[in-house]
Amino acid sequence: MSGRRKRPVQRVGELLPGLASRLGLDEELRTARAMSSWRRLVEERVPAAAGASQLIEVRPPVLIVSATDAATGQELRLRSQELLEAFASAPGGERLLELRVVIRGPHSGASQQPR
Repeated sequence: MSGRRKRPVQRVGELLPGLASRLGLDEELRTARAMSSWRRLVEERVPAAAGASQLIEVRPPVLIVSATDAATGQELRLRSQELLEAFASAPGGERLLELRVVIRGPHSGASQQPR
């Protein structure tokens, strides 16, 4: 063991992008980061909506998210510019022009049309 060269210690977060790329999982990692960032942004900026919204899809120039009820959806729409600006600088986020909210029940797989 004394003759072996030790590799420098690296954080898991530093290793993941390279590993994901080698495994062909770039898009999945990007999506997971964006979803995590959205969840965190809602918790910080719209606490009443925490747990009642999730990112569905990033389809430039649109960010599509869900809300479990109409009141939460309306709050997200009213704060859309603030949320879009924060998402642009978040890990896994990007600059987008529109926030589209889909109303879904808390346990529903079905959705209404994006608004």
